Amino acid sequence: MSVVVIMYKRFGISNSDIALYTSWLYLPWVIKPFWSPIVDILKTKHWWILSMQFLIGICLAGVAFLIPMPFCFQSTLSVLWLMAFSSATHDIAADGYYMLALDNAEKSFFVGIRSTFYRLAMISGQGLLVIIAGSLESYSSSIYMAWSITFSIVALFFVSVLLYHRYILPKPTIDYEVEHKTFRMVIREFGHTFSSFFQKKGILLALTFMLLYRLGEALLVKMISPFLLDSRQIGGLGLTTKQVGIVYGTIGVIALTIGGIVGGIAVSRKGLKYWIWPMALSITFPHLAFLYLSWYQPSDMLMINIAVAIEQFGYGFGFTAFMLYLIYFSDGEHKTAHYAICTGFMALGMMLPGMIAGKMQELLGYNHFFVFVMLCAIPTLLLIPFLSINPSYGKKNAE
Repeated sequence: MSVVVIMYKRFGISNSDIALYTSWLYLPWVIKPFWSPIVDILKTKHWWILSMQFLIGICLAGVAFLIPMPFCFQSTLSVLWLMAFSSATHDIAADGYYMLALDNAEKSFFVGIRSTFYRLAMISGQGLLVIIAGSLESYSSSIYMAWSITFSIVALFFVSVLLYHRYILPKPTIDYEVEHKTFRMVIREFGHTFSSFFQKKGILLALTFMLLYRLGEALLVKMISPFLLDSRQIGGLGLTTKQVGIVYGTIGVIALTIGGIVGGIAVSRKGLKYWIWPMALSITFPHLAFLYLSWYQPSDMLMINIAVAIEQFGYGFGFTAFMLYLIYFSDGEHKTAHYAICTGFMALGMMLPGMIAGKMQELLGYNHFFVFVMLCAIPTLLLIPFLSINPSYGKKNAE
């Protein structure tokens, strides 16, 4: 979803079309709780992981094949749609496998490794791949061919990882001990779990908060790459594809990661309730960095890197409070399933604003669009005083 925004921009697709159609790729993460019972009851988590990785590899190869073809925007989007469903299903299976394959001590040990490789994947995707594509653009006579080669490289890498996982991933016995439950029984249990979520105290306020907390960021994230790539004559910064890979995909992701780490340390000392206000503000005020970039359009790469790093650090720091609130609200019976539902609403909060981000930018221009993004913080700030959060929640030494 991050890389194809840049790719489609290089293909000359309008901002409104890019934002609208790539935002639909969030839908599988919104609705994935609905087919999670199927992953639980049919086959093993090990089988689902390998099968979905195979599908994702095929889809990546399909994108590479279709890029040089006529109607590549429509055809590649169709394949990306299938890949998004495969990825969301892989997400369900991987989380379940993680819980089955490891004991509590191993889970604690590997959680840091999971987080580290997740961040490395972001740098590889938003940074390294874009840099490779940008370099190939310089040496190739065709932008389309450069991106086709890039996706071919990713497809080959993914198939290699699949083969590695085929032999290296352990096969926990419990994953093969299928309980004697009918599909109807699983669906009935799921229905009870789902309905109990919407009976939680303060559910309407919580759902509104989940949908609005990242409203500004949901609009901004779809337009960051187009803004960096667009020419200065129409309000952008006129960076090359390779420069965007370095600025946003590498420096930005590193700042995002550091912000998340600092946020986690902060909450462990004072608790979520203490930090909810500062973190809500930190996810908004750093948007001023893009407002500055759009008004003054600096050409100094150091200044651009600093501005993007500030915004991404603020996002990482502020996002900590949001994730902890989802865990806090999910606590209780069925907390794993309830957390999955919360993440569905979290994805919906990114999907819906993202769909209109491009159209709004084209109507307002980059300058006023970033002003509007700043104003989108107001609804969230109005909701925070009404949230009920245990003052000790999140503190390291709290019971």
